[in-house]
Amino acid sequence: MKNTTLIYCILFMRGKAQDWPNLNKYQHENTNLEPAAAGQKRIVFMGDSITEFWTTINPEFFTGKPYVNRGISGQTTPQMLVRFRADVIALKPAAVIILAGINDIAGNTGPATLDMIKNNIFSMAELAKVNQIKVILCSVLPALDFPWKPNQNPAEKVVTLNELIKNYAAANAIVYLDYYSAMVDGRKGLLTTYSNDGVHPNKAGYQVMAPLAEEAITKVLSKK
Repeated sequence: MKNTTLIYCILFMRGKAQDWPNLNKYQHENTNLEPAAAGQKRIVFMGDSITEFWTTINPEFFTGKPYVNRGISGQTTPQMLVRFRADVIALKPAAVIILAGINDIAGNTGPATLDMIKNNIFSMAELAKVNQIKVILCSVLPALDFPWKPNQNPAEKVVTLNELIKNYAAANAIVYLDYYSAMVDGRKGLLTTYSNDGVHPNKAGYQVMAPLAEEAITKVLSKK
């Protein structure tokens, strides 16, 4: 019995130490987040490194606006789904922008089918809607290959996943934000003008994304 208890405690502490969805990353910021100012409507950006790095590379997009960045580098959709309540719902935003899926295609947390990926994205959208949070679903950005995990041939998977997201958005009266069409090259990769590694936007890339995001935000906030 003592051995069993010890093993259980070790496994429990390992799991706790790992914090697989990284719930601790924004715990302090979430606790200390001030309410949105009168007349402002908070927008949460949920995603992976493409979202997280936006604040660093193109900070002026967020300055002076009720935009909250909750991207975490390397994350996949199941991780985002686990932390969705803490990092989105609890912040009581008017809307959430969900940009996710490329790390699932890369297999960052293990193999994932397109059905698995889209189901996680749709579950986040449904959680938001149930909590009276308006939803913007983003296309996954184009990618021809992954520097950290080459030879995965992601280009066609991205195209198919984007079709699934776009069709779901249309069927459920959700705003679809199409970054892909504005940033894709002739090989279905990310234009070199907009990225230094073929996956993550550089400042020029974020400057393409910014007006598209603003347009989507205006559209979603005008919806009844």
